[in-house]
Amino acid sequence: MMRRAVLFGLLAVLAGAVPGAAQDMPDPVLLPEPAPAPPPPPALAPTGAPLVPQVVPAQPGLPAGMTALADGAVRIALRTDRLDPAMTEALRQLGERFAALPFGRITIEAQVAGPVNDGSIARRTSLARAQAVKAALVAGGLDATRVDLRPLGRLAAAVELVDILPPGVVSPNTGARSGR
Repeated sequence: MMRRAVLFGLLAVLAGAVPGAAQDMPDPVLLPEPAPAPPPPPALAPTGAPLVPQVVPAQPGLPAGMTALADGAVRIALRTDRLDPAMTEALRQLGERFAALPFGRITIEAQVAGPVNDGSIARRTSLARAQAVKAALVAGGLDATRVDLRPLGRLAAAVELVDILPPGVVSPNTGARSGR
């Protein structure tokens, strides 16, 4: 009941029904116009461009032990975590090309042939090889934060390989990893 009386009194004052009440009220304050909307975000890729950057073609004169795959990946037959000077130089040049890509992550997958009965040693060995390849790519100017390492250890194929996968390239070891 009290609420109705207060509400009725308020409405009467606003409507000017109470003489002199409207004159006591200050003029309403107008709020400023809202700020204009911010500009739209810049386009990250040209319209119609693919979301995956173009694959960097491999060097035509790769040193022994390095192979360019059809999808733009590079495969290295690596039996140790030490790279010979020719391979280091080829990886440095590849790092320069990857650094020129505007975005995308590079994946390095390493696998080893052994030992058969110790997965921990196989994983650490493959990690050391992946780190050596990453260091050579980074020496070419590739940002280290754009490189993902995948030390696969020993897979069923039991091979000594390191794969360098450009952005958007699917791992050739996907099936082998799921069958562990």
